[in-house]
Amino acid sequence: MVLLVPFDGSELSQAALERATEFSEYTGEDVLALVVIPDEPDYALERNWLNPNDPFDPDDIADTLRERVAEIAPEAEFRAEVPEDVSSMASITTDVVRTIRSVAHDVDASIVFVGSENAGRVSTPVSSVGAPVSEDPRYDIHIVRHA
Repeated sequence: MVLLVPFDGSELSQAALERATEFSEYTGEDVLALVVIPDEPDYALERNWLNPNDPFDPDDIADTLRERVAEIAPEAEFRAEVPEDVSSMASITTDVVRTIRSVAHDVDASIVFVGSENAGRVSTPVSSVGAPVSEDPRYDIHIVRHA
């Protein structure tokens, strides 16, 4: 079993990674930090993965985020995914959620640690991946709302 942490470099995803790492010390489960990099430069800019004049290169973004994960949780495994089954009808958030849920299933995640200030609220912003990821009953969810 694996503790899965969707990681985007935000303070809340960093806190989620820290909490998953602490939890793994008690359970002996591996921690997997998952970065989902949609093929969308604006998405990368919004998350400060790029500077405005930088070329969009998913491999460079993955390398940078891999280094950040290693600083926070040196024992964690790292995985970067670029959504392949992108739907012209779906939002980027939907593609990210679909990828997270697919990886959670692939690695047999026991718990997904989601850093989201919006997950679990009555009204969910379109940009939040927390609520849709939490809908899958195949794994438990640990929502980190405070860094």
